Parts: sequence; C-alpha cells; structure tokens
Amino acid sequence: MTPPPPPEPDPTDAVAGEEEVLESWNEIPPTQEIDFVTLGMFIIDEIHHPPSLSLPPSLNIPGGAGTYSLLGARLFSPPPLLSSTTSMIIDCGSDFPPSLSAHLSSWQTSAIFRHNADRLTTKGYNGYSNPLDPSHRSFRYLTPKRRLTTDDLASLSPVLLTTKSLHLICSPLRCQELVTTFLSARKRYYSHQRPSEEHTRPVIIWEPVPDLCTPEELLNCTNTLPMVDVCSPNHAELAGFLGGTGVLEDGGVDALAVEKGCEQLLASMPLQSYTLVVRAGEKGAYIARNGGRKRTMKKVVGHRGGLTKETDMEELFRGLVMGVGEEEGVVAREEIEVDEGVERWLPAYWTGEEGREKVKDATGGGNTFLGGLGVALARGKGIEEAVGWGAVAASFAIEQVGMPELKGEGEEERWNGERVGDRLKSFMERVGLGEGEGK
Repeated sequence: MTPPPPPEPDPTDAVAGEEEVLESWNEIPPTQEIDFVTLGMFIIDEIHHPPSLSLPPSLNIPGGAGTYSLLGARLFSPPPLLSSTTSMIIDCGSDFPPSLSAHLSSWQTSAIFRHNADRLTTKGYNGYSNPLDPSHRSFRYLTPKRRLTTDDLASLSPVLLTTKSLHLICSPLRCQELVTTFLSARKRYYSHQRPSEEHTRPVIIWEPVPDLCTPEELLNCTNTLPMVDVCSPNHAELAGFLGGTGVLEDGGVDALAVEKGCEQLLASMPLQSYTLVVRAGEKGAYIARNGGRKRTMKKVVGHRGGLTKETDMEELFRGLVMGVGEEEGVVAREEIEVDEGVERWLPAYWTGEEGREKVKDATGGGNTFLGGLGVALARGKGIEEAVGWGAVAASFAIEQVGMPELKGEGEEERWNGERVGDRLKSFMERVGLGEGEGK
C-alpha cells in the first residue's frame, strides 16, 4: 500500500495557546479482511555485529518487532489477495527515509504509514557482545519511542479490530491491559458496525518483553496466560521468569531447562489448556501445551411465556444448573473436552554447518517466527504446523542483515530467490508434518 506524502504544516490549523500535532495516514477499506495485526513497533535499526565478524555497523535498517512479525505473516501472503490481510502501524517521523517507505510499500500489505513531522522516527541500537550467549542481542533506544495501543487501531482504521490474529510484545501487565482494551473495542465495533455478523475471539500471541522476564514478574506472567492463546518467550526469557539463564556453559541452549521450565509454568494451571512456544535459536522451538480441559458453552433456547409440550426438560434444567445466558430465553450448559496436550521440539530450518553458512544476522528472527506462526493459526492451522510456518519464516529473516529481498509477483514471488511454499513443503516433510502449501 502506497503511503501518503508527509503533511505540510498549515499555521491556520493551530489553536492559539495550544500545540497542534499534524498527522496523516493512509486509509484501509472498511471491507478489507484482516488475518494478522501486530502492535509491535517499527524501528530503524543500527546493528553492531559480533566482534568475531569484524564488520562495520549496518545503519538505517528497517526493523523493530512489529516490522519483523509483519514480514513473517507477509511471507505466506502473496498479493493480490493475501498480502493485504496483514497489517501494522508504521510511525514515520521527519527523518523517515523515502527509500524505506518505498521498500515497505512494495510488500503490498495493509500497513498504515502515520506521518508526523514534529517527531523523529524511533531508532534503536542492536549489539551482539555477550560472550556467554553469542546469540543474545542487547538493545537500547536512540530516539524516543512511540508505543502503540488499541486506541491507535480504533482511531486510524477500526477494521483492524476485526483481525483473526493479534501479536503483542510487552510486559505481562501491559499484555493484560492491551488484551482487555482490544477485546472491548472489538466487541463495540461489531455491535455498532456489523451487528448482524457473527465473530469469534482472535488468536492472541504474546511475546514477553525481555527486560521484564524476571522472577518478580512470574506471578504476573501466570495471570496473563489465561488471556492469550500462545505465550512465546525465547529460552533465556523463559529461564529469566524462573531465576535461571537457559544457557549452558558452552553458550548453547539448555534444552532440559526449557522443558522443565515449561512443565513448571504449566503445572501451576492444570485445569485449562495453555500453550507455550519457546524459541531457542539454532535448537529450534519447543511446543508445550498442557493436557487441561477445554470448555465450550452450548446455548439452549427456552420458550418465552412458559413451558410448552415441546420443551426439552432435561436440556432446560441441565442448562439452568450451568448458568443463564445473556439473552432472554437462552440458557447455557458447559461441555468439557479433554486436551491431550503437546510436548515436542521442532528444529530450526537452518541447522548445523549449513546453518552457520546461511545465517548472517539473527536480528528479528524470533519476531518473524511469530508472524508466521500467527498467520498460520489465523488460517486454521494446528499449533505444530504453525510452528513449522514460524521456522520457515525465521529462516528468510536471518539470511542477511535487514529484510530479505523480494522479487516477482503472485505465484512467481521469490524471497531471497526462493518460493516460500517450496521451502515450507521441504521443511514439513523433513519434520514429519506432511506437505505444506503456505496459504
């Protein structure tokens, strides 16, 4: 989607004694179907490579958790129809390079470019310098950040509230706030704009922010799990909640710590099914879903004005015991389905010697993974297949510094010279999950 030009300041728009912020953005058609939205930010990255590579810093690189997760969803969404089902908000300051605008617009997504000439674009420093964990990325902001909220979606383009999947990267408490406000705004949107249209709850993918993956936040984390569908820390972040490091003495991933950490976290909530997907770099990803219970509510419609000979008394009284629904004349009864759970490692796409040759920079790999996972769940894939989509998405993100190269259109679209569907099919067959089409 082509962004609009930056706004021209108009002194006549200012109100005496008040500072007027002039912003402009592109519109999304209200009928647009949306599969994936992220509330992660766009950031212009300054990447300082590991000392072992002896490379100069890479500057003006499009990045940020939002951008990479959008990439992950976009990889499986070729134009003209699917690319526009993916979206995010890109905040463009006065220093936003036109080359980045053209680059991101070439993806043909429903991204919103919001221009504000009174601020700078969010920029960040990325450095790889931890000798205990060479894959660990340190990060700090170089310019003020602008976090996104539900209000941004509702005010810029309310149709984004209809998304089938939502990606969040934040602390546990902020995740609770965002989920609550998003679901409330979504309910209001359907009530006022599409009252006759049925809608379901979106798939919510939560990526914990690294700085607050600490033992002090563990209780907040467990209180957040019931509000999301997938919680996806990396191995070090999961260990951080539990007071560990998740890293072996040689710098490798502590797979046993990952498995025990998931077991410990899920064991605290045995009555319902929760899903953890732990991203572990070259080791791959560990899927842990406990064998809890899934509850569904079945509505039983009663008869207004008293009982009739057609009334099913057994169903009526069973429903009354379980609770009365919101609508008059409707009762609900609970059906409990046993969830057998999942405990499984899936490898990364690039591994071993081939992986060491192919992987150039791991920045954004985890975010891209979650974009692929999110759009897969939005399109009805199971969690294991969705993790496969995530692994393939991440493989494209880490083959270079910055974003992969896109050429061609539609069925001829290539990223880094390869069809995403071909790579997905190869990976799915390798891990025993059958053929993948990527649509």
